[in-house]
Amino acid sequence: MKIFNPILAAALSVIFFGLALGQQAALKRTIAKTDKFDFGSGGTILIGGYPSGSIAVEGTQKDEIELEAEITIEAATESDLDRLSRVVGFSLDETSGRVEIVSLGPQNRRYLQKIDPKFPKALVASYVRIDYKLKVPRYSDLQIDGGKGTLSVKGVDGNIRINYLDADGTIELTGGSLNALFGSGQVTISIPTRSWRGRLADVQIARGNLDIYLPAGLNADLDATVLKSGSIENNFPGLVPRVRKAEFSPQAISAKSGTGGIPLKFMVGEGRLRICTYGARKK
Repeated sequence: MKIFNPILAAALSVIFFGLALGQQAALKRTIAKTDKFDFGSGGTILIGGYPSGSIAVEGTQKDEIELEAEITIEAATESDLDRLSRVVGFSLDETSGRVEIVSLGPQNRRYLQKIDPKFPKALVASYVRIDYKLKVPRYSDLQIDGGKGTLSVKGVDGNIRINYLDADGTIELTGGSLNALFGSGQVTISIPTRSWRGRLADVQIARGNLDIYLPAGLNADLDATVLKSGSIENNFPGLVPRVRKAEFSPQAISAKSGTGGIPLKFMVGEGRLRICTYGARKK
């Protein structure tokens, strides 16, 4: 996690600085890059997203990783676009049982000094966006760092760690475990079946809305908390207090579903936390 976070923080500062100056790009270019390579089940995949862009990961039965990246850049002239295109992209670091995908661009000063020491300062704040789509072996561990954009994870049965600054996120849990931290956004967590083989789920969002969809008959221990402003909407009939005489409140729920067991922890700093039955219509 510590590999990518400083890069994202620095990049966001550059982007906001550029916006403050009122810079507007007149030209846009989209670049598509793809890759496919063998990768066995049980490995670890690390994805360092760009400060702006989406990440979508889908688990499959194939022992391979299929990667698609769509890179969008904007600048005032064609020559500026050419200069940008030479420094924007991603790197792949492949070792036995581990793949690391790192987004590259002018926001990373150290990288820029190596690849283009005379890169114009005026282009550092240019608009850059990288959208990733990955198909990975179902039984894989994931570590994802992202900036601002959409996030989708489904069909992955492994240990999943997520750190996102601002996300419109959808995560469907197949198995394994989930530890996720969001700065802000709208996030949906779904457990499709009562036979979920997961070990735990711990999701926190500082500001925004968190929707949880649970299957009827799920055996789990659930803790839901809203720290500041906002409230919990409990629309899941299967929850009962873990302590017999305890009561649910709009800010805190300590409950069990079925016979209990799997720990589920959800926390919102400011916003809404909603718990529903899987399959219920989203509003």
